[in-house]
Amino acid sequence: MMPVHARIPLRWKIHILFIIQLVSMGAMEMSGPFWPVHLRALASSDQIFTIASIGVYVGPMLGIMLTSTFWGRLGDRYGHKAMMIRALAGLAITQLALAWSNDVFVILLLRFLQGACAGYIAPAQAYGVSIENPARRAKLFAYLQVSTNLGSLLGALIGGVILDHAAFFWINFSAGLLCVGCIGAVAILLPTVSAAHRHDTAPAKTTTAKNNTSNVSAASLSVLRSPQILSLLTILGVLLMARMVTQSPFSIYVLSTFDVGNWLVGLCYGLLAMGFVVSASFWARHFENRDMGDVLARMCAIIAGCVIVTLVAGLTRSVPVFTVMYFSWGVLLGATTPVLTALISRAAGENHQGHVLGIAQSSSQFASITGIALGGLFSQSVGLSKIYFFVAFIYFIGLGITATVRIAMMRQNSVARLPGE
Repeated sequence: MMPVHARIPLRWKIHILFIIQLVSMGAMEMSGPFWPVHLRALASSDQIFTIASIGVYVGPMLGIMLTSTFWGRLGDRYGHKAMMIRALAGLAITQLALAWSNDVFVILLLRFLQGACAGYIAPAQAYGVSIENPARRAKLFAYLQVSTNLGSLLGALIGGVILDHAAFFWINFSAGLLCVGCIGAVAILLPTVSAAHRHDTAPAKTTTAKNNTSNVSAASLSVLRSPQILSLLTILGVLLMARMVTQSPFSIYVLSTFDVGNWLVGLCYGLLAMGFVVSASFWARHFENRDMGDVLARMCAIIAGCVIVTLVAGLTRSVPVFTVMYFSWGVLLGATTPVLTALISRAAGENHQGHVLGIAQSSSQFASITGIALGGLFSQSVGLSKIYFFVAFIYFIGLGITATVRIAMMRQNSVARLPGE
């Protein structure tokens, strides 16, 4: 009997991947904005609360950062579907364990294990690359980023509604069950793709295992030594750092500044994702087939817009203005992560997508950890009311780095053209 996934067209497999990522990421974000609220009730002192409110976000990112490159290499060797199932299983188990955990330090340990055992996004991206046409890669990354951010919007909103009517336990318990459902969907609806399969790969030539091993090592080194990839990773890292500065203090900032309910905290948190959702496809088309210099020039304008939006968000005391700024911020962010990730993927060899995307994921997690830590320390030392001005400052630094990389690239291209002139 023909398996279920064999009867599903390619385009629908991409849509199924979108839905699975939406549900799984939404499950994680149900608790995302509300961990500080929950931990404040569990912490025995302000010092423990400060450590925990940072650690609860840093923990899973540190776990992903330390393991995603390893999982990516395993995916390149054994297939990315297996890595997706492994990641979802890690999310389900740790989320169910968190539902029954009321000790601050056990929660932090479980959150670290959640990241180390999970790391779903990188194998999902690599799996999508293995079944999608390379010409549509930017659209694929944008589509999956839309899924992640739509999940963030719905998850945060649903989590706020649950917390207004029930205990925090039900957020984590529901999330765990949703991840179990996603495991079944991946296993049944998505085909296993061999590690060697590529849409644009020519018929395989007979080579020895020794030559294959040498090629893998050389490709890995070239990825790490590529100035283009390193520059893109740096820009991506700074932008993610700025984005994550408000992660830990966000719910407390909104509750203390605007005096609103938890559902509105979840809505504001989700509007950032909604802005991303409505703009990502437009940005993917806008940047499609542009060279790196052109992309970076336009990226400078995007980053300048982020500076302005975050400054306004920090100045306003109006809920409508704040929500509009958050939505606008999300619209601008739709032009950053998927576009830069697509450029990084394009710069790497087709047979090492899991490896390079794992490196990108690790770098992103390191930048996110740094941003969360800086945000927590800044809000404690300088004051919560100034947090968005700090975000704008980091974006300004990112603008300078992006402009510098573009200028250096233009000079390099000019020198390269001189011999032929």
